[in-house]
Amino acid sequence: MRIRPFRPGDEADLAEIFFTAVREIASRHYSEEQVKAWAPIVPATERFTARAADGRKIFVATDENDRPLAYGDLEPDGHIDHLFCRPEAAGTGGTAILYCELEAEAVRAGIDSLYVEASEPARRFFLKQGFEVIERRDFELTGVPIHNFRMEKRLGTASVPG
Repeated sequence: MRIRPFRPGDEADLAEIFFTAVREIASRHYSEEQVKAWAPIVPATERFTARAADGRKIFVATDENDRPLAYGDLEPDGHIDHLFCRPEAAGTGGTAILYCELEAEAVRAGIDSLYVEASEPARRFFLKQGFEVIERRDFELTGVPIHNFRMEKRLGTASVPG
């Protein structure tokens, strides 16, 4: 697995990764109604083009043929908004490698803490990366009750991924 920056042409793959991750991975922890509210359709590729142009850094984990398997983003304030992988890549360690690149980028940028709003499956992943749960967030998406977890991690020179 290789980690590289986002590049034009990745948009359709990232949209598919987002959709299938929510539909297949998150569906183990959320109801069908919640999953459909979160990801009713595959997002438009323009959504990812706009994200790539708004100041955030997007990294993509690829296979040996440069096929995107996972992606994550880091906003200038330390927010990781997306960290998703293809269901068939879940549990292979690729997302952890991708996360390490996001954290290393944060350290290079002088960001002193990271934060996320993690889903149920992502909460366990981020706990393993040293994040702390700050609070459970209950809210609605298109009128459907759902929840996630606000989580934070302080960074320092000792936490620079290897």
